[in-house]
Amino acid sequence: MAVNALLGIAVPVVLSLYLVRRFRVRLSAILIGAGTFFLFALVLERIMHLFVLKGPQGAAIMGNPLWYALYGGLAAGIFEETGRFLAMKYLMKTEPSKPLPGVAYGVGHGGMEMLMIFGITMINNLVISFMINSGHADALFSSAPGEVAGQIQAQLEQLKTVGAGTLLIGLWERFSALLLQVGLSLFVWVAVRKGGKWRWLFPAAIALHALVDGLAVILQKSVGMVTLEGILAVTAIAVAAIGYATAKKNLPGDRTSGSDDPATSTPLPRP
Repeated sequence: MAVNALLGIAVPVVLSLYLVRRFRVRLSAILIGAGTFFLFALVLERIMHLFVLKGPQGAAIMGNPLWYALYGGLAAGIFEETGRFLAMKYLMKTEPSKPLPGVAYGVGHGGMEMLMIFGITMINNLVISFMINSGHADALFSSAPGEVAGQIQAQLEQLKTVGAGTLLIGLWERFSALLLQVGLSLFVWVAVRKGGKWRWLFPAAIALHALVDGLAVILQKSVGMVTLEGILAVTAIAVAAIGYATAKKNLPGDRTSGSDDPATSTPLPRP
């Protein structure tokens, strides 16, 4: 848990600093990605889940693995990719038309996901584990209402039985998710910057996002955890590779006549 907590926070931070220092990407692109994930995935999408999953159809959706996979995958794809598209279109207008800003955005988006969903969760688990080991677990129930107390008890039992291998597989899954977010960001970045016939890459990113998330829900009970994470890792690598190749081909940036970045471009001589 300590290793996961450390890496869950350190990896996004170190990777962001590396991009800024080594490739001179703008920190603003990374921060825009992080803020967009927080707003669209952790706020807006969760508000919709409260209405849908707590509503009349919620029990039916959650009780059917296929419906739950379809709903969860589409919700994540639509909210995150729409947020990505809007942020890139309206908040990254001054970025040069080359792949690196898309990569930077993806690191911010995926890095915030890794930090919030994985790193902070591991810190929370560490605190609870220390309370269990020191005999103070009962303090967690003292002021908790009945439903919350039941959730805490289930979490305690899970922490008592989880092994190091399972935790490290979770870390592996976060690396795959981060790579997938970078790949999807490049798809949307090309759609925003090229427009026209390349706009189809935006709905393609929604479909890919929904497919990966839905596949994880459907396969988690039918294949082993290692096999599932292997499939997701291969998928993430493929999406990232295709996204980067597409962006590199269509957004050559400083390989054209003059760079799109006004800070690095060389003015053409007057005739």
